[in-house]
Amino acid sequence: MTNHNYYAIIMAGGVGSRFWPLSKASYPKQFHDILGAGETLIQRTFGRLSQTVPSENVLVLTNEKYKGLVNEQLPEVRDENIVLEPAMRNTAPCILLAALKIYKANPDGVMIVAPSDHWIENEKAFLTDLNTAFEACAEDASEEKLLVTLGIEPTFPHTGYGYIQYNASTAAVKGVEAFKEKPDYETAKQFLAEGNYSWNAGIFIWSARAIIEAFEKYLPEMYALFNSGFEALNTEAEQQFILDNYAKAENISIDYGILEKSGHVGVIPATFDWSDLGAWGALYDNLEKDQDKNVIVNAQTVLREAQGNLIRSEKGKVVVVEGLKDYIVVDSDDVLVIIPKAKEQDVKIIRAEVEQHFGADLV
Repeated sequence: MTNHNYYAIIMAGGVGSRFWPLSKASYPKQFHDILGAGETLIQRTFGRLSQTVPSENVLVLTNEKYKGLVNEQLPEVRDENIVLEPAMRNTAPCILLAALKIYKANPDGVMIVAPSDHWIENEKAFLTDLNTAFEACAEDASEEKLLVTLGIEPTFPHTGYGYIQYNASTAAVKGVEAFKEKPDYETAKQFLAEGNYSWNAGIFIWSARAIIEAFEKYLPEMYALFNSGFEALNTEAEQQFILDNYAKAENISIDYGILEKSGHVGVIPATFDWSDLGAWGALYDNLEKDQDKNVIVNAQTVLREAQGNLIRSEKGKVVVVEGLKDYIVVDSDDVLVIIPKAKEQDVKIIRAEVEQHFGADLV
């Protein structure tokens, strides 16, 4: 059942360069069916959120060059709910802009901010946690209002995520003690041993009023910049205001700009399986393996002495692999990449080399 005070912000402006060669600047990963599931990542995100949030209350924040892709893949999202960023400015500016739009439309609005490209296995558990967060934020009457994040229970000492330390409360929403930077391996092991740490997934819930007041307090210049165009928001004048002012905003994340400064942040340790699908290795970890631990997406394969590989092609392509172990094999329209899984962090470097030698069209 949807609630008309609930809103969703889908953040869909990233390039996803670690998923190259499938993800390109002209067609990034959130608009691909990375999982081979029949839906793109942004379509799955929309479908998940619209079980609680009315479709007309879903906003998409993206780069202006991806508007056509959003229109094509999410026809349910009206043009006035597609906020086009004319410059890359991290997460704080676009979240404030969306919050002001929501507040103007509905001062009682409560919103989730969610990346467009995450993988969530148990959607029912996700929606239960989301409703707990929505209710906590809607009912909060304290002077400095609650800002909530969904924290992911760590399954191993990951060094690529930030961590959230929380108190030992028995409440569903636990008070955040501190946000921790990406740790080294020993520190991450210590976090897991202590037991009161979550991965920071970048999924946030708050009332529009709460986050606007937090900007006014902690990022007053940015608040003043965007609030100066309050009358233009949700009108035909909005896009011109954004074009004239967006690039003036500070380039800062919501974590640094607001959450690490606020004393009223809560975390719900999530009950669902999650991955940020940051790179090909994460896709391998989250998909079903065959008897030789290979993951096949879309391809029709003939495999001989091949173990532990991720093989992805366009749908129906025949791929023959012999004598490969623990490799990533990705065949896109115009680029074939074959690289050991242990060296997948080199994808960004290789991508830059390809751009230098063969041009930007391939990246």
